[in-house]
Amino acid sequence: MKERIHEYCHQLHLPVMAERWSAMAEYASTHNISYSEFLFRLLEAEIVEKQARSIQTLIKLSKLPYHKTIDPFDVTAQPSVDERRIRELLTLSFIDRKENILFLGPPGIGKTHLAISIGMEAIARGYKTYFMTAHDLVTQLRRADQEGKLEKKLRVFVKPTVLIIDEMGYLKLDPNSAHYLFQVIARRYEHV
Repeated sequence: MKERIHEYCHQLHLPVMAERWSAMAEYASTHNISYSEFLFRLLEAEIVEKQARSIQTLIKLSKLPYHKTIDPFDVTAQPSVDERRIRELLTLSFIDRKENILFLGPPGIGKTHLAISIGMEAIARGYKTYFMTAHDLVTQLRRADQEGKLEKKLRVFVKPTVLIIDEMGYLKLDPNSAHYLFQVIARRYEHV
């Protein structure tokens, strides 16, 4: 019977239950845990593990250059940063309102850190997030256009719920580059 339970768990794609059910059943038996609580604990362990794997996959696919949260950001060192506004952005309510966020300012004040913090929060809540520099975005779209694959590449940038385009102010846009950037923004606007 143990082998069949293990087999069924794998067929149902429940690897955590396959690994832990026997030990948890023994624990439940010795500690007089009800059947429903035993089942609940097994399902909960499976869900927690699936969520952790999902977050790790979203982080990997996001292409974030590093994984920082808002915690180490020193708001007192940057008086131009409105901490209350940043905390509001971290609620991700802008996603439901279909709003864009734009961080402006000179180099070194933490714009990228703030954007990545918001991206990490979005990932933690299960949103597909993608990070890239404006230069990389334009370069990839120009190459895709030359290869006749522009539409396909544009769909890649429309798909994520949160698209972080870093270093916007550092790229001098010629008319073609501006057109590519506009295409991404327009497609994302139409997509919602």
